[in-house]
Order: sequence, then C-alpha cells, then structure tokens
Amino acid sequence: MSPFERTVELPDMIAYAGATWDWHRLHYDAAYLAERGLDRPVVDGQVFGAYLAMALREWFGGDAVITDLSFRFKSLVFAGETIRCLGEVTREEDGVVEVDLRVEVAGDGRVAVAPASAVLRAP
Repeated sequence: MSPFERTVELPDMIAYAGATWDWHRLHYDAAYLAERGLDRPVVDGQVFGAYLAMALREWFGGDAVITDLSFRFKSLVFAGETIRCLGEVTREEDGVVEVDLRVEVAGDGRVAVAPASAVLRAP
C-alpha cells in the first residue's frame, strides 16, 4: 500500500476543532503555546483516527467498512507538518482484513502514532 500523506495546516485543525467541539488552547493560542515552550500549535491527537480511516478507505475502497480502529500516540505533531500513514495487511480471511498501521512525520521519520491496527470488511 502506498503511503497516505497529508499536510496538517492550521485551518484544517480549526475545522476539526469546530466539528468535534475541542477548543483546547494547545491547538491554536500562540500565547498559551509560548508559555509552554512551544512555537506552533499541536495537532489534536484524535484527528489521527480520521486520517487513518481516510487512508484505509483510499487503500481498500469507499465500500470497505472499518469495524475496529485503535491507536496510541508516540509524539507531538505540529501545525504545518506533513504526516504519512503506513499500513501492512497482516491477515485476510473471508473478506475480513486486519492491518497494522502507523503514522510518521514526513521529513524526520518521527513516529507520531504506533502501534495502531484496524479490522475492516473489504468489498
């Protein structure tokens, strides 16, 4: 499966915050970030579930049904960084596919999310 890449810009983060009602200042407030030694907003960790789901749909098609998705955070990702979702099929039986996943930050190889896994029914 080819890597699924997206650059996470501040407008994307604001749209996600509005959709999920997660307005933590860590994701947008420059003064709050500076007080904590951070120079850029931090990407909301839950958005990685959305990006992994998007990657799975791209890899397996729009009719694939994700029945389970789990992941753990490893490091912060900041506004303006490009993430790369990677996946490897570990099992496929009777239309059910299991996939090991991870998310890296493109350019420096920092692992943002791992371990991660998904189960889906492919069409």
